Amino acid sequence: MSRRFILALDQGTTSSRAIVFDRRGRARATAQQEFHQYFPRSGWVEHDPADLWETTRRTALAAVAEANLTGADLAAIGLTNQRETTLLWDRATGRPVAPAIVWQDRRTAGLCARLKARGLEPLFRRKTGLLLDPYFSGTKLAWLLDRVPGARRRAGRGELAFGTVDTWLLWQLTGGRVHATDVSNASRTLLLDLRTGDWDDRLLRALRIPREVLPVVRASSEVYGEVETIPALRGVPISGVAGDQQAALFGQACFRPGMAKNTYGTGCFLLLHTGKKPVTSRHQLLTTIAWRLGAEGPLEYALEGSVFIGGAAVQWLRDGLGLIARSSDIEALAARASDNGGVYFVPAFTGLGAPHWDASARGLIIGLTRGTTAAHLARAALESIAFQSADLLGAMEADAKLTLRELRVDGGATVNTALMQFQSDLLRVPVVRPHTRETTALGAAYLAGLAVGFWKDRAEIARLWRAGRTLRPRAEPVAMRKLQRDWHRAVVRAKKWA
Repeated sequence: MSRRFILALDQGTTSSRAIVFDRRGRARATAQQEFHQYFPRSGWVEHDPADLWETTRRTALAAVAEANLTGADLAAIGLTNQRETTLLWDRATGRPVAPAIVWQDRRTAGLCARLKARGLEPLFRRKTGLLLDPYFSGTKLAWLLDRVPGARRRAGRGELAFGTVDTWLLWQLTGGRVHATDVSNASRTLLLDLRTGDWDDRLLRALRIPREVLPVVRASSEVYGEVETIPALRGVPISGVAGDQQAALFGQACFRPGMAKNTYGTGCFLLLHTGKKPVTSRHQLLTTIAWRLGAEGPLEYALEGSVFIGGAAVQWLRDGLGLIARSSDIEALAARASDNGGVYFVPAFTGLGAPHWDASARGLIIGLTRGTTAAHLARAALESIAFQSADLLGAMEADAKLTLRELRVDGGATVNTALMQFQSDLLRVPVVRPHTRETTALGAAYLAGLAVGFWKDRAEIARLWRAGRTLRPRAEPVAMRKLQRDWHRAVVRAKKWA
């Protein structure tokens, strides 16, 4: 009866968490610790790699202790992580040669522009499914190799190791025995061929990155190694790794083509499972690897789109305008208005992403009259989150030639029932909140458990998934279509401003 639990380590942008799950996918204990964010220059965002490891180590021990367990009770450990954040360290000492460059960092915009000027964007787009953008890891690594003295030469000699956060944590957990990443994280680097699931020499040459610095690419669900550096957990296998959004897709049991999840947070991350062949987007969505189960398993793919400003619009009403004291107050304020009063809020504070892709767009509130109240602004802010997500899903359905049957949702904003109801009304499909809200960590746990036989297969996991509450369409379709038309009119007016 031992080894009845899985430990999931969820290393995020502002905090690290550890959650213990049982065989029914229920969270038995949770620990969380925040860490410092560094902003050395405008557009630069950094983390101390030691903070990522230390907070992960401490929360792992705290969660196991809270559950009154030992390492002998754990069947496996699963890892999920903030994607695209880039680290470079010395193989001999394990010490970083520079701070971690966070996914939000924009310092490589100039390099991306030069690569585009050389006509290389179609190559990167075709091979990786990604855009040439500072968001991704490859240009961050190239920047480090250029700027850290002697780094490119040392990397070519195999003296340095590159990794995203999953790779860094694997290295730390195994005492440097494992230098690896999984296909989902690797597919976010601008260096991986989507179809082969391996590093691509043409892309490496374009960025002048030596292959010797790269980790081995492995499946999302297989045994990577065992814990060596945490005595209380020594010998526990690490057998699941996935980037946070792909882990959430797995945790939501979106295993079939046409199944989708949307994570509602500061921004929104929408992923649609598209099957075993990559789908090329005509709307500049990202094609990404969802996961690979087992070393011999097929690659499975997803389309991904991001809403840059989701819950951040509510935070702006709180912090910028002072309309609410707490973000949770937004639902009650919006409920004081029976409709949006003709007010539309396009929260393009940093431009618009897919399917619009206009970096020069800026935020806009339109339709104001003397009758406009704070309640109308609150309602317009909430509706903007749903409108943007609906635009993404429409583009995904067109690209993948798939029809959405339901949308599974997670993230902090899903507690707002009015927002979820409006999303269902817009999409004309059920919006389903899961019983277990920690879907990212749960996905990592499922991937780890599958590799060691803790769960038999995906069918068993799908049976464990339970809906918490389902919101079904209630509004008249004609009325919703008019709202969407007016939203699109507002979007046009927000574009090409800066």
